[in-house]
Amino acid sequence: MKSLTLPRALTALAASALLLAGCTGTPATTQTAGAGATGDGAASSYTIGVAQYVTHSSLDAAVTGFKEAIADAGLTVTYNDQNQNADPGTGTAIANTFRDDADIDLVLAVATPTAQAIAQVLTDRPVLFTAVTDPVAARLVDSLEAPGGNVTGTTDMNPVADQIALVKQIKPDAASIGIIYSSGEVNSEVQVEAARPAAEAEGLTVQEVTVTNTAEVEQAVNSLNVDAIYVPTDNNVVSGLGSVIRYAEAQQIPVIAGEGDSVANGAVITYGLDYTELGRQVGEMAVAILTEGADPATMPVETQREPKLYVNEAAAARMGVTIPAELLTGAELVGS
Repeated sequence: MKSLTLPRALTALAASALLLAGCTGTPATTQTAGAGATGDGAASSYTIGVAQYVTHSSLDAAVTGFKEAIADAGLTVTYNDQNQNADPGTGTAIANTFRDDADIDLVLAVATPTAQAIAQVLTDRPVLFTAVTDPVAARLVDSLEAPGGNVTGTTDMNPVADQIALVKQIKPDAASIGIIYSSGEVNSEVQVEAARPAAEAEGLTVQEVTVTNTAEVEQAVNSLNVDAIYVPTDNNVVSGLGSVIRYAEAQQIPVIAGEGDSVANGAVITYGLDYTELGRQVGEMAVAILTEGADPATMPVETQREPKLYVNEAAAARMGVTIPAELLTGAELVGS
């Protein structure tokens, strides 16, 4: 599958390549997967741009799952991997460079801010997103059922009410819950909106603290005076999860996470998503677009097929709580 636009001048491509290498601090990385074949058996190769918002285990896992699905399909792919490191200016530069690279056949945008930057400027080729909580609120698609443009993907909207309900199940005397989130992330705002009535239904008062970057997470968590902490799938907060975990262990209060990787990394429990599988789903969508001519405009946004209950018993012990036996039955035990 080739770009729908005419090739740009070589000088423009060279300038774009220099810009991208400069803004990320490292040159573009490439990988090749599999022996190329399209749906009709004809050999072919593709170039996929991968733009990631920031480095943390959940987003890394989504990219891994995406590439596994591409490899399993037997496609020959060169990847142009870029990371904006949570910097909006870098995100815009990456988006513009991908737009100007006529060799890129498809772009994967990982997390909401990155997807918004890519979708705003790249309109002539397929854009797939993953780890986006509410793609409608983020104005990436017209609706989940009918995206309507060149953008679609997988959402990581998590079962917030079920997650908040876990607080009382592991700490029955809890009366309050703290939530740390990024004021500039639409995905986080959507989750907090859902968490407020869920907490009220459980008889929990909510203390909210916002951050604008990962460096502020430690100060934010130290300002809390609560019986439990909820960490949504917020990129800045998950990147600074270590600060939250250390505080919770010192205060002997549990951390309930928005996804399974954070439980593996020290939170206590969640009904959450497997980001590798979420990435694999969007990888399968990419294969359909590249080899079968599937149209993103009519490909519904997909959700996690099988959410799981993740439990970290060692983390629970460090935070002074015991996981009830009924929750352990059928749960996936992670962490140490």
